[in-house]
Amino acid sequence: MNPQRNPFKATLGATPPLLVGRDDVVENFGHALDDGPGAHERVSLVVGPRGVGKTVLLNAFDDEAAAKRGWTVINETATTGFVQRIRNQIVRILAQNKTRVRGVQLTILGIGGGMNWESAVLDNPTYTLREALKDLFAYQREEDRRVGQPPTGVLITLDEMHHQRSEEIVEFGATIQHLVREGEEIAVAMAGIPSAIKPLLADKETANPVTFLRRAERIELDRVSDAAVAEALGFPLTDMGIAWDKEALAIAVKACRGYPFMIQLVGQYSFRRREGNRITVAAAQSGVEMAQRKLGQLVHEPALSDLSEVDRTFLVRMAQDDGPSKTSEIAERMEVSPSYAWNYRRRLLDAEMIVETSPGEIDFSLPYLREYLREHAAALMVKPLEQWL
Repeated sequence: MNPQRNPFKATLGATPPLLVGRDDVVENFGHALDDGPGAHERVSLVVGPRGVGKTVLLNAFDDEAAAKRGWTVINETATTGFVQRIRNQIVRILAQNKTRVRGVQLTILGIGGGMNWESAVLDNPTYTLREALKDLFAYQREEDRRVGQPPTGVLITLDEMHHQRSEEIVEFGATIQHLVREGEEIAVAMAGIPSAIKPLLADKETANPVTFLRRAERIELDRVSDAAVAEALGFPLTDMGIAWDKEALAIAVKACRGYPFMIQLVGQYSFRRREGNRITVAAAQSGVEMAQRKLGQLVHEPALSDLSEVDRTFLVRMAQDDGPSKTSEIAERMEVSPSYAWNYRRRLLDAEMIVETSPGEIDFSLPYLREYLREHAAALMVKPLEQWL
């Protein structure tokens, strides 16, 4: 007897069985593709903390463009060299269609020459991303004309945007801006965590990325409703003959706290602990416990590693409260002035590690971060005060 495969996808960036709470965003992006060059949502910037579903949303945009509209999609991660990697992907796309490319006036043909022009172009630093995209658009226009179909375009998705690659973002942004002004069928969807994106938006010295990113459609992802969580936990099981017990589902929904990645973790581990075709209360409780531990490893640990020692100390002191914290009390626990504590409060708000619940009060934005900080407080605390003031 073959075991039933676990339907939940508890891997960061993996598309879940059912994407919930993002229908309007995906629909608007699809409309922008249909509306033609100049539609605002054709250049979108997705911002949110780890595990909230940024990469999954990029995957959904990919599906809107490629599967539903026949667009060419180029997916990249914004690590060093991403501009050249995008250019190289375009060269390979054109090389795979050499026979039909020959009949189109392309810059690339003047560089490579002969039948083996792919390697020559890849090694030629003068062939820019802008030229590559213009060639790809020219080829696609000819293909659209040949088969008698509406214009198709190119979607570039760019994950893990970071201010440390601002020079490449300047180059990339300038290229996209030129193509938009020229009326090309281009769309770009980018994603990153707040602490990596916001310095780019605030940088006064590098005007290109500021202009490019500030004009983009800003999509700030947040948690989803409990109803959406319940749907996401139940839907993958409908065709498997497996169901949650009512109380078990209530436990799972409450534990997820609207956090998309937690939905997949709780679903995955609860499914493993099921009894026959039922996910019982015991299975859900065990699944939640295991999900919390895995969330700490995959989300909390890397999120905290991006912060300074003082940032982490602020959070550890904040975790002493069972609910929202007062900044004045955190300052007392840190033995620093209120103004000093407010400076780090602002930094953590900008990084979306915390949220303001009421004037003067803050709480954690990531689920179970309080519990993780309490468990790992000793390792996260900074040196004596006089060493870091």
